Amino acid sequence: MRFGYSETCLDHDTGDRHPETPDRLRAIKEGLKRKHGVEYVEADSADVETVAAIHDREYVEEVREFCADGGGNWDPDTVAVEGTWDAVLQSAGLSAWAAERAMDGDSGRETPFALGRPPGHHAVVDDAMGFCFVNNVAVAAQHALDDTAAESVAIVDWDVHHGNGTQDIFYERDDVLFCSTHEEGIYPGTGGSGETGTGDGEGTTLNLPMPAGAGDADFAAAFERVVEPAVESFDPDLLLVSAGFDAHRHDPISRLRVSTDGYGVLTGRLRDLADETDTALGFVLEGGYGLDVLAEGVAMVHEVFDGLDPVQPDDDVDDDVEELLTGLRSRHPLLVGN
Repeated sequence: MRFGYSETCLDHDTGDRHPETPDRLRAIKEGLKRKHGVEYVEADSADVETVAAIHDREYVEEVREFCADGGGNWDPDTVAVEGTWDAVLQSAGLSAWAAERAMDGDSGRETPFALGRPPGHHAVVDDAMGFCFVNNVAVAAQHALDDTAAESVAIVDWDVHHGNGTQDIFYERDDVLFCSTHEEGIYPGTGGSGETGTGDGEGTTLNLPMPAGAGDADFAAAFERVVEPAVESFDPDLLLVSAGFDAHRHDPISRLRVSTDGYGVLTGRLRDLADETDTALGFVLEGGYGLDVLAEGVAMVHEVFDGLDPVQPDDDVDDDVEELLTGLRSRHPLLVGN
């Protein structure tokens, strides 16, 4: 596994009390120090044209000017400084690199992981929110569609928060599937199971709002019975993972109960799915705010690709999760009859 990384992403300085801090990347690198086969690539920054393929150009210019003027609070949660602009373009560029690298047949279908920040999945077409200015995984998906052989892309988002920006960007399109597992009822308040897309995009959004307390067995069942069959039915050329690690049981802002091994199980399932369907696979960093468990989660993804077999869950599936999965299998367009 190769990791896209750049010191430029540390220049986005959110202050001492903000959870989305440069120390997140430092912790990840420290956690990977003792792992076998870790390689880093400093990909080029994205240019404005690449970002504007997803975001409104006037909004992109507004962000650039906001940072050039010294930044501040875009909203109560989303903070910028002068160095944020370069970090935003670098993070988007790392994500585009991940899509490109995954689709590169000469790389032997190597699996890349873009370690960029600020994160992106809350950013909508014309606004920043939730620590996010540019939607990195959406930029990666669009870059793959525009500049590689990919004709369709699936995005699986396992961050604890719903990727409302990613959903909004692709909600009316039929070339990108967006699947999200997230904690029900928390920020940003979107991601109901009835949100499935509109127009040409009907059936290309799949949300699994998980109840507080859901853990490894619940997520493994969600992937096995809903997420994987939906991705397989959609049959994408590229599968991108919006990899947030804040659903971890020890993350300070989560009420979900995924363990480090649980992330390993999900990683293994998506790796096997990609192998079985001959689908390119790449990862893009999203959230995760407990530094130790964030580092453990990223290291676990790497170790699974390095041959580790994570501990499989043996708990029963929660009744509310069972009801959610049964309901989705009976009504979602990609799952009915599969």
